Amino acid sequence: MKQTILILFSNLYPIRNKVCLCLLLSMLCSCSYSASGSIGQEYAMAERSIFAMDTYMNIRAYGEQAEETLSLSCDKIEELEERFSVTKEGSDIWRINQAAGDQTEVSEDTISVLNTAIQIGRETQGALDITLYPVLKEWGFTTKEYQIPKEHRLQELLNYVDYRQIVLQGTTVSIPKEAAIDLGALAKGYASDQIVEIFKENGVESALINLGGNVYTVGTKPDGSLWKIGVRNPFESSGEMCILSAADCAVITSGVYERYFIGEDGKQYWHILNPADGRPAENGLVSVTIIGEEGVRCDALSTALFVAGLEEAAAYWREHQDFEMILVTEQKKIFITEGIEGSVKNVSEMTMEIINKS
Repeated sequence: MKQTILILFSNLYPIRNKVCLCLLLSMLCSCSYSASGSIGQEYAMAERSIFAMDTYMNIRAYGEQAEETLSLSCDKIEELEERFSVTKEGSDIWRINQAAGDQTEVSEDTISVLNTAIQIGRETQGALDITLYPVLKEWGFTTKEYQIPKEHRLQELLNYVDYRQIVLQGTTVSIPKEAAIDLGALAKGYASDQIVEIFKENGVESALINLGGNVYTVGTKPDGSLWKIGVRNPFESSGEMCILSAADCAVITSGVYERYFIGEDGKQYWHILNPADGRPAENGLVSVTIIGEEGVRCDALSTALFVAGLEEAAAYWREHQDFEMILVTEQKKIFITEGIEGSVKNVSEMTMEIINKS
């Protein structure tokens, strides 16, 4: 789960991801803006909140088709949850994991996400590996029955961790009998992409998608100004460390504070695991935010580059340069890529450095 980003609106309180929201609550209201933000032109605004994919989600859209489009969006989220859930009996992922190595027919959505997972796994030398699910489960991050696994048990489970053993043939999938996959690092990002497509098809040009902290800004705000995205300070229980001005992009964060437990040894153990050893990734990073046009890719990279570490993340960005990022180290330093230098305002006491292209 990536529940890390606060969305800031003029004259409105920040949205909190853990707010208790009614399932499928629908609200329609009218807001008045002009191009400069003063009272004037009116814009219809519809908002929908839903609990899905184990998180609270909120979608806000503007325009005549906003209400109808939100209904279609929520239907799509529920459809994807039915396909991607690792625990829901009959889902694509559940059937793959239960197939004992046999080929399983799945939806095109599932094939698309699996292709992205394999691609990012390949590009990051396995820093993202969706076959890590049995190890994640052993730690108790899927059941909340937390424990520090025995070393011999970790080694046993790691024998079955290898994304390269996922075989895709058309719309069928197979994995080794002992393996299991989980799309938790990509599902919400993919869902945001699908919602954006629904918006485009229905003429919605201004919207804000917040899928449990996985944020996608559609166009600008109705008054033409940029959305203000507050990225959480990983060293505080609440509050942001910087404000990003953005439009038409995904903003997705992974951090050590999202899901963790304190072991009997007094040490903090978080859910972002290193596929190389099956333990929480410890490389000096505490937070990774990825900004880009494709939500599913940003979602996957926020996990993969957290595992990879600062130097490898910077090298990957320099090689691809189709996204931007904000990295925070345990030494309380913020690093941002040069493409967003003019779009990020540091509101913390941490120092900020620029990662250049060369």
